[in-house]
Amino acid sequence: MDSYTSPSTKPLYRGTQIVWYLLGILEIFLAFRFVLKLLGANAEAGFTSFVYGVTYIFTAPFLSVFRITKVSGSIFEWTTLLTMLVYWLAALAIIKLFLMGKTVSTPEAAKELDRQDRS
Repeated sequence: MDSYTSPSTKPLYRGTQIVWYLLGILEIFLAFRFVLKLLGANAEAGFTSFVYGVTYIFTAPFLSVFRITKVSGSIFEWTTLLTMLVYWLAALAIIKLFLMGKTVSTPEAAKELDRQDRS
């Protein structure tokens, strides 16, 4: 049985799609947060408040990593950029874990092991 017709292929594919989809949504919200802070958006405005509220839980672990850079009302929030990078790397790690469960044939495994051995 090749890896393309394995019963585990479709669930693994769906799992990777879900991870990329969730990461995409999170990255969009974090990008909005970054731009709103950079442009000095009114934190009391409904949309701004919503974006800050949704993203706070994700940025909270990183808030004290960098100092805040302020220039006349605008904030260059390094924390948000770090958050985006960390969650992107976490998504890649989750995808790699999913792919480790993929069924492979013995010749495919041998070929990959040979390639890794040369690296």
